[in-house]
Amino acid sequence: MPLSRSPQPVYSSPDDSRHLRWFLRGTRRIASIPAVLLMSSFVGFAGLAIQSGMSMGQTVFMTLTMWALPAKVVLIGAVSAGASLPAIALAVGLSSVRLMPMVVALLPELKGPRTRMLTLAFLCHFVAVTAWVMAMEELRNVPRNMRTSYFAGIGTVLVGTNTLVVVAVYMLSASFSPIVFAALFMLTPMYFLTSLWRSARERAGQVAMLSGIALLPAFHYLAPGYDLLLTGISGGLIAFAVHRSGTVWKREK
Repeated sequence: MPLSRSPQPVYSSPDDSRHLRWFLRGTRRIASIPAVLLMSSFVGFAGLAIQSGMSMGQTVFMTLTMWALPAKVVLIGAVSAGASLPAIALAVGLSSVRLMPMVVALLPELKGPRTRMLTLAFLCHFVAVTAWVMAMEELRNVPRNMRTSYFAGIGTVLVGTNTLVVVAVYMLSASFSPIVFAALFMLTPMYFLTSLWRSARERAGQVAMLSGIALLPAFHYLAPGYDLLLTGISGGLIAFAVHRSGTVWKREK
């Protein structure tokens, strides 16, 4: 009789365990001040959704599929205003255009020698201000072939935790007053400003932020419907001009 072959043991490669370790390191970023502030902001967002008549299922779906918080706020506002579906889609899409340069800046940092495009496309879903700032601060200290695992840990834990926060707020909504929701929601722009200032690698980024803060009141008075667009373009042009003049001055020196 032929001898039966015993099944071969399956060994995990050392790379698999390293990827898991770096993924878990990414999940540890949930225990940080930026993550706590983001969770507080999602408490405010859930309160806004409750007051706007959104069901828990709808809000959870938004949290899982639309990661950037401003886009969700735009969606709720457009639905509450009775806008048509194409108009809502356009408004949400335009509110997320700001993420495109963040993705363009992050992908070269994530890409390793064997990184698949499908992996990068999936990780783009997690790109928002908090995850982007965390990644840009830490990726330089992460081995290049482990960066996708590390960022996947950051994005997964932020999305998962804030989804649970939304569920908890819906279950405990009677315990919160509207003023508490509003106060927690205001933490989002405050955190965005401070974190972007800290993560700016060049002075031009800080010049753009200062220019935007200075110009926004004037544009809001002159063109209320286009104030953010005009502020962004003007602040960016000022920052570009300052950066170019500084580069030219250094060359001449």
